[in-house]
Amino acid sequence: MDTFIGRNFANGQEDQASTLLAFDELQSRSLSLSVRATALVFEDPVSRRLLEQIERIAPSDATVLIIGETGTGKELVARHVHALSKRSKNVFGALNCAALSENLIESELFGHEKGSFTGAFTSKEGWFETANKGSLFLDEVGDLPMGMQAKLLRVLQEREVVKVGSRQPVPVDVRIIAATNVNLEQAVAASHFRADLYYRFNVATIQLSPLRERPGDIMPLARHFLKIYGERLGYGEIKLSPATEVTLLNYDWPGNIRELENAIHRAILVCPSNCLRPEDFQLSGIRILEPESIVSMTSLENALQRLCEQAPPKLFEIMEETIIRTAFGFCEENQVQTARLLDISRNVLRHKLGLYGMLPNTPKKTLAACNGVEA
Repeated sequence: MDTFIGRNFANGQEDQASTLLAFDELQSRSLSLSVRATALVFEDPVSRRLLEQIERIAPSDATVLIIGETGTGKELVARHVHALSKRSKNVFGALNCAALSENLIESELFGHEKGSFTGAFTSKEGWFETANKGSLFLDEVGDLPMGMQAKLLRVLQEREVVKVGSRQPVPVDVRIIAATNVNLEQAVAASHFRADLYYRFNVATIQLSPLRERPGDIMPLARHFLKIYGERLGYGEIKLSPATEVTLLNYDWPGNIRELENAIHRAILVCPSNCLRPEDFQLSGIRILEPESIVSMTSLENALQRLCEQAPPKLFEIMEETIIRTAFGFCEENQVQTARLLDISRNVLRHKLGLYGMLPNTPKKTLAACNGVEA
C-alpha cells in the first residue's frame, strides 16, 4: 500500500512544491489498521521541523517511536519513514495492537501452524515474516498486554519468531515503527509497560504536535479535503467564506486532522451552496487566542489609548457596541457563532443586540460618536 502524496514515494521522485502527504482512505479498507488521519501537511514551522527530523531518521535502520494524539497522522509519518528508507521497495505491514485480543495478536504477529488452535485450519505467516526485509508499524503499542510485551521483546532481541504451535524459530529482518498516544514513561512507572521494551522502542522518537499547535497546517488540510470530497460527491469546486476560515483557525480540533476531515465532509453535505459558512460546521467550541498570538493587539491598544485620550461620554458603551457590531457582522449575523466567538451566552447577546437595535423589528441605533452626540 503506497502513500499518495505530492512527494511520490513509489518511485522516489519528489515534488518540492508540495508538502502534502495524503492516504487513500478508500484503499485503506483492506488494511487491518484503522486509519485515523488521511492527510498530513508540512506548512507550519512546527511541521517543517518535523519533516526535517523524519528525513534524518528515515535512512537509518533504527527503531522509531511515534508519539502523538489520536488523529495527528502517526501512520502517515510511519509510511513516510518507510518510504524514505532503504527498505522502501519491500513490504510495509501495519497492525493495530489495541484492536485484537492477546492470543490473536500473537498469531497476527508471529503466525501459527495448522491445528495450533481452534479454527487454525491452515498454517499462516505472521506480520514479522510477511514484512521481512521491510518495515512493521505497530499502532497503539502502549495497549499491548504485558504477556505479549515479553514475547515481542524476545523477538526484537533475538531477531527470530516462533509461530504459535511450533518450536522452530524463523529468522526475520524487520524495522519496527511503533506509535502510541499513551505516555509510555508513565506507563512504565505504573508497571503497565515493560521498561526494557520501552528502551527498545525509544531509539528514535518522533513527537507529533496536535493540530491546535500547528495552525499553519489547518487551511492547507482544509483545502485538500474540500477538493477530495467535492470531487468525490460530484459538487465541483467548494470554497470557504472568510468567516469560516477564521472559525476553523480558531477552533481547538481535539480530534485533530481526522476531526477536521469529518467536519469538512459533513459541512459539504449540509451546505446549500458551494461556499461553506460557519453555521455549516458543528464545532464544540472556539479557541480563545492568547493576547500575544493576536497580531493586531498592539494596534488595538494604540486605538484604545487614543480613544481614552478623547474621553468621550459613555466610553464603555461605545467600545461594547463596536465589538458586538463587528463580531455580529463577522459571523454573518449568526447569533450562536457570535455568542461563541465573544464567549458569552446567547441570552446576553440577544439582550445586547436588542439594546443596540441589531435584532429584527427593533429600531436601528447609530453608533455613538466620540463627541457623545447620538443620532
